[in-house]
Amino acid sequence: MGVDHERERGPAPADGSDAGLARLAALRDADAAALCAAAPLARWLAVGPGELVLDFGDATDDVFFVAEGAVRVLVRTPLGQEVILGDLGPGDVFGEMAAIDGAPRSANVTALHAARLCRLPAAAFLDVALRSPVVGLRVMRILTARLRLQDERLFEQVVLPVRHRLAAELLRLSRPRGSGAAAGQVISPPPPQHVLAARIGARRETVSLMLAELAREGLLEVSARAIALPRPEALRAAIDAQLRGSATADALRSGRPER
Repeated sequence: MGVDHERERGPAPADGSDAGLARLAALRDADAAALCAAAPLARWLAVGPGELVLDFGDATDDVFFVAEGAVRVLVRTPLGQEVILGDLGPGDVFGEMAAIDGAPRSANVTALHAARLCRLPAAAFLDVALRSPVVGLRVMRILTARLRLQDERLFEQVVLPVRHRLAAELLRLSRPRGSGAAAGQVISPPPPQHVLAARIGARRETVSLMLAELAREGLLEVSARAIALPRPEALRAAIDAQLRGSATADALRSGRPER
C-alpha cells in the first residue's frame, strides 16, 4: 500500500550523490560519510493532491522527508471517524516511528498539495542518525514536540468542551496579523469546518455552531479568505478559566483541596 514504487524518481540529484539529502532540514550537518552511504538508497517521489503516501497497517519502515508541498497525517477510528494529527510541509519528516520500532504504520499520510518527497530505508536513516549526533538529537526533538502536542490535545479532549477545544486549535493554527498585539491573529486560508472538526474530535455541525457563536461574541471573524482572531488574549483567558474550573470541580469531587 502507499505510493506506487514505479512512480518513484531516481535516487540522486545531478549535482552530487549526497547533495539532495544534505539539503533536507532533518539531515542538515549530518556525518558526510553516512550521507554518502545513504544517497544511493534514497528515492525521490512526486505525489499529487489527495494521493496516498502511507496507510494504516502498512508494513513498510521507510522514512519520508518533505522537500516541497504538504501532506496530512490522520488516524481513523474503527467506526470511520477521522482525527487529523497535523499537516507537514517542507523540512518535515514522517515515518520515523516505524523505522525505530519496526511496528506497522499507525497513521494515514496523504498529500494535501502536489509534493516532492524523499524516501529513505529505515536502516539508512538510522545509520545517519546514529553516526550524526546533531541529527539524532534533532529526531528526538521532533518526536518530543509531537508527543507534547498530542498530550496537550488529549488533555483538552478530556477536560474541555468543544467550544474551548476549537478556540485552542484556532490559536495553534493562527499567526500574527500585521504588527502589534492589537492587530490580533489570522488563519489563511481558512480550514474547512470538517477539517477543524477532525482536528479536535468533534462533529462538523457542532463546530459550525461554535464558530457562529464565537463570531457573534466578536471573538473571531470568518470570511472566504481567512479566519481572524481580533482578541486572541480573550480566547486564551477563556480556555485558562475553563481549565481552572475543571481542576476545581475535580478537587471538589475527590474531597481534596485545589492546589
